[in-house]
Amino acid sequence: MKIKFRIDYIASPGEELAITNNSVTVAMHCNKDGRTWECITDEVEGDYSYIVVREGKTVRHEWRMARHRLAAAQDTATACTVTDMWIDAPQDAFFYSQAFTHCVARRQSVAVRPSNGSMTLQLKVRAPQLTADQRLALVGNVPQLGNWTALKSVPMYEHQPCEWVVNLDADTMPGWFLEYKFIIIGSDGKPVWENGNNRCLTVPPMREGETVSMELVAARFPVNPVRLAGVVVPVFSLRSEGSWGVGDMGDLQTMITWAHSTGMHAVQILPVNDTTCTGTWQDSYPYNSVSVHALHPQYIDMRQLPKLKDANRRRHYSRLRKRLNDKTMVDYEAVNAAKRAYLDELYAQEGDRILAMAEFRKFLNDNRDWLEPYAQFAVRHNGGKDATGVYYIQYLLHCQLQDVHNHARSLGVILKGDIPIGVSRVSADVASQPQYFNLNGQAGAPPDAFAVEGQNWGFPTYNWEAMKTDGYKWWKRRLEHMSQYFDAYRIDHVLGFFRIWEVPGDAVQGLLGQFSPALALTADEITRWGLEFDARSMTVPHITDETIKDMPDGIRDYPTSVGKGQYALKEGYRTQVQIKEAVADDEMRQALYALAADVLFLRDHHDPDLFHPRVSARETSAYKALGTEQQTAFDRLSDDYFYRRNEEYWRGVAMERLPRVVEATGMLACAEDLGMVPACVQQVMDALGILTLEIQTMPKAPYVRFANLNTNPYRSVATIFTHDMPTLRQWWDEDRERAQAYYNTVLWRDGKAIHPMAAELAASVVAQHLNSPSMLCLLSLQDWLATDDTLRNPDANAERINIPANPRHYWRWRMHITLEQLQSATGFNERLAAMISTSGRK
Repeated sequence: MKIKFRIDYIASPGEELAITNNSVTVAMHCNKDGRTWECITDEVEGDYSYIVVREGKTVRHEWRMARHRLAAAQDTATACTVTDMWIDAPQDAFFYSQAFTHCVARRQSVAVRPSNGSMTLQLKVRAPQLTADQRLALVGNVPQLGNWTALKSVPMYEHQPCEWVVNLDADTMPGWFLEYKFIIIGSDGKPVWENGNNRCLTVPPMREGETVSMELVAARFPVNPVRLAGVVVPVFSLRSEGSWGVGDMGDLQTMITWAHSTGMHAVQILPVNDTTCTGTWQDSYPYNSVSVHALHPQYIDMRQLPKLKDANRRRHYSRLRKRLNDKTMVDYEAVNAAKRAYLDELYAQEGDRILAMAEFRKFLNDNRDWLEPYAQFAVRHNGGKDATGVYYIQYLLHCQLQDVHNHARSLGVILKGDIPIGVSRVSADVASQPQYFNLNGQAGAPPDAFAVEGQNWGFPTYNWEAMKTDGYKWWKRRLEHMSQYFDAYRIDHVLGFFRIWEVPGDAVQGLLGQFSPALALTADEITRWGLEFDARSMTVPHITDETIKDMPDGIRDYPTSVGKGQYALKEGYRTQVQIKEAVADDEMRQALYALAADVLFLRDHHDPDLFHPRVSARETSAYKALGTEQQTAFDRLSDDYFYRRNEEYWRGVAMERLPRVVEATGMLACAEDLGMVPACVQQVMDALGILTLEIQTMPKAPYVRFANLNTNPYRSVATIFTHDMPTLRQWWDEDRERAQAYYNTVLWRDGKAIHPMAAELAASVVAQHLNSPSMLCLLSLQDWLATDDTLRNPDANAERINIPANPRHYWRWRMHITLEQLQSATGFNERLAAMISTSGRK
């Protein structure tokens, strides 16, 4: 059956509309009115969207998260006219995410009831505001629409998330003038009427067998500001009575069950991708993935696997499991060695059976594009095991994590994953798709309060131009794969989509990085700021007798005089990497790092005739050697470069990249937008509906010590601290003056602050965050436990997950109590549920 598609759209000169369902694109023609576009085709089926084309290229498209869908109208239809409306991203776009449609507001889908007449009027409307127990209905001024009686309203059917449809028998209706409204029917049976004036529609003339389908303006119901609470915990940190010294998929399922029992609706975890590269504890860093698709074998729940047939081997692993599980912290190397040995034995016993299963073959075929290069990587780095054994392990992990995901959805709990900004430079992704990566640079972050020398993560930076040429397929595949397991995700270091902090390959510290891309400065521009610029001296270390006089004994062995009281580092010690390799003494090495970084400007990585002011240059001796006027000129130049010069440029860069990521799936996007944040970041986040991260002790407003939680944007995630920061109790004792100020000005308590932090005070902090306007309040498990004197860890300092200033930090924190103990802590769980309920989070 051919279908006539019609849509109103005012195009610019040279632009044309087309309709596409990905497999086929059909051009449309514009009527004489200059705004009605039409086409007749039988090629468009299922879901489709409209695009704007100029000279054969798509220049605009509809919002990708809500497509049009053809809905069955009548069994005997011979002709159909579809009138659509252009879809732009709405303000309440988050309601269309999987976090709501598949979890919080999950509704049982019901087949659309066809019309019984020979002519059908089909009405479609988007109504994302409904909760899980609500349904949409239609009521109006004619008997077929209930004569404005809610009890006689016509039920509608949700044929795709947030869009409702009804098929009306139009045999006696052509030419009728309809007045109508939509109403919400809840579990209590009380109708909620649509806001505004009555809607009006004149039923068009139809012939027998025809369907007229009309897409209407979205339903006008008030937006219910859903506010949810949740817990943040790394999977490796979970502890249960049956785990193997590290958290696993079964433990994660138990954590979700516990969260649901306390009234929480979200569980956020750290990345669970495989990071196995060296086979040592250094692989414990969960953000250094060797594949953005493969899951880490350490997370397999061994309890869900078949038992080994050999009784002696079962006893051996039972004893080994208990030894590992009794440990206070994760013994990364021992845990992974034990699990891999068990899995090797199990594969020898069960592999042939699993590999012959249709489900396994489907998994292999669906994931072959990343599985094969990952298996090759794993074989090279894990003792030459068979690639099919790698496929076997990934299949088990895939099945277990999908089960966890389904369990979370069944309870209305959002499982939130984490997307690291980078990948390991020796990863399977880099090896198999090198065109997407720049290996001559290192991703990192500029200095902040937690890492005063900046951060150098060692990741290669992305070749965004190569990614752009194929429509960002690498990112799309990554997100699509992740959406099998999660309904929301954290974009780690979202600033990397605006610009990355790129550290040169010969540097160790993040201090020597520069933003990429960025509008670097010419020598003439620098001079126009009033600075007497000399590229030869201002881009090399400023070393004088004054510079080195307070440095460790022996420092003079490394510089050589270049005249006029100036020195240069000797050959073999001129870069930080050379210093790292040649100097064993840590104190001397750090001093030499500081000398090598003592510059005012850095040459651009791609054009040596362009320059970037060095971050935190005011701390260098090179800056202190300038005269007052020259310091003032440098300050003005530096402030403009870091906070104004690149703003519009970076906004354009992000609007090219980020929409491809956000619109690749239906997952709810949340960003980690901390650090040196340009003003354009908030503009882009607002435009794309990405939730921001709000931390009271890291206010985004200038000249504010502690943010006012009541001013948090609704579209945000409120938390106390992240995994890179101290826990609440640690922070409280780190700086007593700061804690005192917080005690008096935020908690509104008189007198002297109590140390260590009492559970009652921790509960007050948690309650403030729960009462904030933020859509999500996701707190670390440590901070939830801090509210209870009997459950909290007696040693607050044992709960730290990561120290960003230490690039070789061992990620090994484990819960000090088991999940079974947590579940049985009735009093604590009831208090948590009461706190969450009282705050209005449901």
